[in-house]
Amino acid sequence: MTTFTIGETDFLLDGRPHQVISGTLHYFRIHPEHWADRIRTAKAMGLNTIETYVAWNAHEPVQGEWDATGWNDLGRFLDLIAAEGLHAIVRPGPYICAEWHNGGLPVWLTSTPGIGIRRSEPQFVAAVSEYLRRVYEIVAPRQIDRGGNVVLVQIENEYGAYGSDKDYLRELVRVTKDAGITVPLTTVDQPMPWMLEAGSLPGLHLTGSFGSRSAERLATLREHQPTGPLMCSEFWDGWFDWWGSIHHTTDPAASAHDLDVLLAAGASVNIYMVHGGTNFGTTNGANDKGRFDPIVTSYDYDAPIDESGHPTAKYHAFRDVIAKYAPVVESAPPARPKAPVFEAPLGGEGDWMPASAASAPSDAPATFEQLGHLGPLVRYDVDLPAFVGPAALVFDEVRDLAWVHVDGTPVGRLSRSLGERALTIPAGSRLTVLVEDQGRVNYADRLGEAKGLIGAVSLNGTALTGWTATPIDLTAVAGSHPSTVGRALLRGSFDLDAPADLFLDTAAWGKGFAFVNGFFLGRYWNTVPQRTLYVPAPVTRAGGNEVVVLELEHAIEPVARFVSGPALGPMEE
Repeated sequence: MTTFTIGETDFLLDGRPHQVISGTLHYFRIHPEHWADRIRTAKAMGLNTIETYVAWNAHEPVQGEWDATGWNDLGRFLDLIAAEGLHAIVRPGPYICAEWHNGGLPVWLTSTPGIGIRRSEPQFVAAVSEYLRRVYEIVAPRQIDRGGNVVLVQIENEYGAYGSDKDYLRELVRVTKDAGITVPLTTVDQPMPWMLEAGSLPGLHLTGSFGSRSAERLATLREHQPTGPLMCSEFWDGWFDWWGSIHHTTDPAASAHDLDVLLAAGASVNIYMVHGGTNFGTTNGANDKGRFDPIVTSYDYDAPIDESGHPTAKYHAFRDVIAKYAPVVESAPPARPKAPVFEAPLGGEGDWMPASAASAPSDAPATFEQLGHLGPLVRYDVDLPAFVGPAALVFDEVRDLAWVHVDGTPVGRLSRSLGERALTIPAGSRLTVLVEDQGRVNYADRLGEAKGLIGAVSLNGTALTGWTATPIDLTAVAGSHPSTVGRALLRGSFDLDAPADLFLDTAAWGKGFAFVNGFFLGRYWNTVPQRTLYVPAPVTRAGGNEVVVLELEHAIEPVARFVSGPALGPMEE
């Protein structure tokens, strides 16, 4: 039996000192047919371990409907890691942050009346306990002391930045151990004294999350973890992007230097991210630290392995550093080849928005949660009283982006990011508001907030009542057959000699969603930074392929352009 334990100064593998050199891959952000390739590429950089979060809301978006197949086959992912001779670290949360929608927590959970998020509140603890038991059914038999490859399991995630409920942490530990988890248990927090003190328990091994000033961070960590190995379990080698900002990058040499400092000190490390992947569909999260900033579709993260799975300059810089401390294979994977370049004309099939549902009217607009709707769009309608325009239309709050129409004519757009909640409208008889959930906040106290039109809507100071709400199923709309000006469904076809990675240039469009062969690529927007959507080869095929665009605003040109590589936006100077 192989053992992995914590010694006085080191991790011990069968009793011998062992330095963990790990990198993060999120299976839920990578096409399953690419899992093995990404793992092999990470191994060739010199890693001996792969780490992943577990995204609860990917496995159980609807309460009681657990799924661990296909994209959610955590067991297969861990087995592929083992097949490459690598160890695995599993971080099941339940909260994961990760710029993933709602921080990985299911909407049905966070919208439960009276629930207390991330604390020892009975409803939350009961649901989390059931979730963890399901995860550990997969993880427990794959632990290293049972012949598998899992060497560490993390309790919660950066909890010290959120709370200090020790009873909650103790309950997570109890559930974890009762489920048969015997490998060492860890916590992670930024190396600030109050976070390290609040976010862990005696008996759990504290680790840090940081991306620079390695020696200083390790010293702070050692003050709170006086024995055992030092570990940076989130070495931030890049950063995430949000709409309206730049493409964030870090200097490869500077990042490699900080990695060198860590490894030279004998510390273990998990590189976050070694490969970021993609927020396919509408799985992106959002930040709100005074301004709502939804995360873009790409999760490239300026990682050593780029969004399409190929090594970058940072990959080679890290590989050179790791080679000083651990064996590295002689040859590295090749650079990214140029993708096929071509155009596909798009035909307009008219306005895709479905008619208003014949639902019972309500005094106030229903939220997405009240509707039980997990998609990004809801249509709201209400009859307007007789008035002489123009008039002031005021919303308590819009979450997150709303297109306002009077008698079918667009009259304005309101953005949560810009703090907009009012506009002047002309006289008319019917108000229609299309609302987009642009991404659920994944950090701090806005976890689980409601989406849609929040609170009352007034016209010249008088509340509008009699609202209907129509949830929109994007997948059904994309497969339907209903002008290329304004909101439109655009469809085109193209041929390939063989399946291939592609990069879809969205610069000719306004804002919306794109699909290839029914696969939901994600969101696009004609603002900075991201201008291309990654199309993974497994969703394409030899012969005929179809591209569908659901445009929310206006398509400048009815054409789908595929370009040779990614365009992720302007970078930091």
